[in-house]
Amino acid sequence: MKCPICGKEMIVEDFGGVLVDVCKFGCKGLWFDWMELVKLDEENEGLGAALAEALDQPPSTGSQGKIKCPKCGIPMYRHVHLRTKEVIVDECGQCGGFFLDSSELKATRDRYMSDQEEEEYLNSQLAEMPDYQLAKKNVEEMKKRNEAVRKYTKFIRLSYYMTGK
Repeated sequence: MKCPICGKEMIVEDFGGVLVDVCKFGCKGLWFDWMELVKLDEENEGLGAALAEALDQPPSTGSQGKIKCPKCGIPMYRHVHLRTKEVIVDECGQCGGFFLDSSELKATRDRYMSDQEEEEYLNSQLAEMPDYQLAKKNVEEMKKRNEAVRKYTKFIRLSYYMTGK
């Protein structure tokens, strides 16, 4: 497979049970097939010399903009990694693969949020979204309305007469 950044051939290396495509002789980028990144994004996951070398890479220089998936050839989606607040990764919407620049794996592992931190972060983000707050309020009002309708129309349901409730 060719590296989507520099075009050099990527080689497969073992990161402790997870086979990762590495641009060893180019930009040092990493390709993770679907569900491989989740096996290595926390600090104590994976092992071996190849992983240690990947974690010791300096940050890449400059921004490459949108890149194409090395497997599917479609433009990849750039977004913040799910369990971090800051690390931008490239994800393929078709095959589910991830491409990380030379230092992004280390950054992801260093900034990985616990379940509690992730929940707090999500709640803080949702609190700042006016549309979400309005939708949440509307759902609560609908629940109250539905409960009132159910309460006041119980006499027209057959179950009311069968059970006496």
